[in-house]
Amino acid sequence: MKSYIDRHRDDYGVEPICRVLQMAPSCYWRHAARQRNPQLRSARAQRDEGLQADIQRVWHANWQVYGADKVWLQMNREGLPVARCTVERLMRAMGLQGARRGKTVRTTTPDTSAPCPLDHVNRQFKASRPNELWVSDFTYVSTWQGWLYVAFVVDVYARRIVGWRVSRSMQTDFVLDALEQALYDRQPAAHALTHHSDRGSQYVSIRYTERLDQAGIRPSVGSRGDSYDTQFNALAETINGLYKAELIHRRGPWKTRESVELATLQWVHWFNHTRLLTPIGGIPPAEAEANYWRQFANSNTSTEVST
Repeated sequence: MKSYIDRHRDDYGVEPICRVLQMAPSCYWRHAARQRNPQLRSARAQRDEGLQADIQRVWHANWQVYGADKVWLQMNREGLPVARCTVERLMRAMGLQGARRGKTVRTTTPDTSAPCPLDHVNRQFKASRPNELWVSDFTYVSTWQGWLYVAFVVDVYARRIVGWRVSRSMQTDFVLDALEQALYDRQPAAHALTHHSDRGSQYVSIRYTERLDQAGIRPSVGSRGDSYDTQFNALAETINGLYKAELIHRRGPWKTRESVELATLQWVHWFNHTRLLTPIGGIPPAEAEANYWRQFANSNTSTEVST
């Protein structure tokens, strides 16, 4: 109402408009005085203005995908104490909202004829340290040049993406490339790591299984009937879902493979080093791993001192 009066006051006058709108003229004049002199606004209104600038900054700095929860967490991490309900209220007034995940779509095709490794995870997708359990999966991306497929390898401990690859085909080579990147980057100790996937033909292929064996990694595959259950998808599909919601659906349409690869590289770096993940305490994956190794080093030092 007040903005309407602002636009038409010169044509019709304030009092006549307020009479039609059934609004007290004093209410509008109070609004006009505050517009001329912001110091007349309430302390809450003045604080809201400052918070809106920080909310806008945090939201834009994080790919415009954060909802109220993540914006609130990030602001408090930066030393800006604010209530979550305040962030939610202001984001709603500003028209800002986070990315929303769509329905999960199955991409891998189970190979019922190929021999599969045992399920060593048994739906217990937990790890007590980095490089104890990896999970792998891939998803698809539509481009003007045709379909692309994006594979991820994720370390369960901190949900960190340790390997990824973009390909035009769903052959074993492309998931192997993602695995090779993870092996090169992490250098896991032999016989200390389990790799879990669904029963997709790429992951149960002879070449993939042999490469895991060469690296001293124990393969694990979801049992029949459990490959696509909600508990597996809740972890292995989480990265795919976030990737599609936060990057692919919000930045498309995609023209070329090169554009998808570059954007994926940028998103993975942001995800690993900046994005806040609630399951690991509302911190980025890289920070969670750094905290583990710091505690590990301190415990070893304490042990040496005590001996």
